[in-house]
Amino acid sequence: MASGTRERALDAAVEVLGADGVRALSHARVDRRAGLPPGSTSNWFRTRRALLAGVVDRIAEQERADFDPGALPAITGVDALVDGLCAMTEAQSGPFAARTRARYALFLELSGDPELGEPLREQRRAFEQWTERIVAAVGIADPVPATRALMALGDGLLLHRLTVDPGLDLRPAIERAVRALAGS
Repeated sequence: MASGTRERALDAAVEVLGADGVRALSHARVDRRAGLPPGSTSNWFRTRRALLAGVVDRIAEQERADFDPGALPAITGVDALVDGLCAMTEAQSGPFAARTRARYALFLELSGDPELGEPLREQRRAFEQWTERIVAAVGIADPVPATRALMALGDGLLLHRLTVDPGLDLRPAIERAVRALAGS
């Protein structure tokens, strides 16, 4: 099997998780979703646990690529921070919605599993540190609690958009929060 088959299986597993939840994840469903011959996914991931670990790593890899700080425009002020947070939340609830649902499902399912849950938490911490640097750079005082507040707001808006109101206008809530934290 070519390595492309492994990525197809992982991408299909993310889709299964995002659409149907953790309980629906099986090697056979992933094979069907990916259009692979039966048994292909289990050649790469012998157990369900190995498949879950592969999915956790795949989501982190994709998010690092999609939200690479070096590839994104510089955020130099409060307006740019609002724009950036809106764009990121739009992407995570739009084109990357299945991946976002899968990530949330994994967070919930693996919260008590130190081995499989830790890579998710590591990815979250890396994103928090990146956001914290941006928050500090735009001049918001107390960047650690400000970042936590913005990320909690973002999680709430994402969850609301993914479950209740897909057309929710994110900008008013994000702008109000950023401006309040910036004192402007």
